[in-house]
Amino acid sequence: MKCHHKKRSKGFVYSMTNNADNNEIVALRRGFKGRLSFINSFSTGGEGSGEAIVDPLQSQGSVILSRRARYLFAVNNGSNSISSFRVSHNGGLKLVDVEPSGGVAPNSLAQHRDLLFVTNEGDVNNASNVAGFRIGSGGNLTFIGSFPLSSATAGPSCVVFSPNGRLLVVSELGTNNLSVFLVNSDGTLNGPVVNPSNGPGPFGSVFLRKGFLLVAESVVNALSSYTADTNGNLNVISGSVINGQAATCWVAVSRGQNFAYTANAGNGGTITRYRIKRDGTLFVKETVFSTLFGTGAPLDTAVSRDGRNLYSLNGNQGSISVFKIGKFGRLFRVEVFEPTGLPEIGAQGLAVI
Repeated sequence: MKCHHKKRSKGFVYSMTNNADNNEIVALRRGFKGRLSFINSFSTGGEGSGEAIVDPLQSQGSVILSRRARYLFAVNNGSNSISSFRVSHNGGLKLVDVEPSGGVAPNSLAQHRDLLFVTNEGDVNNASNVAGFRIGSGGNLTFIGSFPLSSATAGPSCVVFSPNGRLLVVSELGTNNLSVFLVNSDGTLNGPVVNPSNGPGPFGSVFLRKGFLLVAESVVNALSSYTADTNGNLNVISGSVINGQAATCWVAVSRGQNFAYTANAGNGGTITRYRIKRDGTLFVKETVFSTLFGTGAPLDTAVSRDGRNLYSLNGNQGSISVFKIGKFGRLFRVEVFEPTGLPEIGAQGLAVI
């Protein structure tokens, strides 16, 4: 007698319409060579910003998966809320909770174990902040509290946890600071410890398993690397390694974390590959177009969990570019998938299993 267990398909890709009237997550299946096919779209129970512009939320991490891909979380920028979904074995989503974001205009999320944090941009009447939630066993969210950033007009663009979950770092576009919080056992925060970004326009960021922090810099079009001590102080390893592109805002890393990829939305839209050495130093290796004719504006970018493919959302087309990751981290375009179910312009967020 054979026992049959439900197994996940090869993988899935999720992005967000950011529609004002009914925000939705689109689910796509990863197939042969990482090629995509449409599964379905799922309402978040909230509203997006609805802005028909490239990069409407000015953020990285508006849609994220939990570490084991059991849950998916998304921001509802227009209705000041966040949504929690359970992910099924076939890639489908079940909405389990929608909660106020603890501020105005949420735009980035970070998760570690049972903690979820969201940055809120704020507006003329409401200060920028970061808010915390406890994730329940079924995916329900319980509010912990809201915490101020370095300034009321900080303009957060990304929030990330350190590998051990003890630090939380917020990139601030409005101040050119990196605000580092110490995370307490009850989910509250101490800080921030305010560190000036090495280069102006700190945007997307990612922590490596070794503890190095990478931050994309949208003004100088560069990538910087840092070490972080237990007190929240950042020290530069490689400062503002320029790639010669435009609108360098998003960063993803290879599975082995020896290569980083920045999405550069300007000047035809490109992806730059950086080499990450063992000591955290960075070197530019190559730059490729996101689309065949260099007409894309790549935004959120993510590497599949098997390490075989890189995906990038083209913010002026509503398409998703698929790359094979080859030897030495090199990128080979497999397809530009167009029937995503996303609006041609105004979509944001990308999460990949």
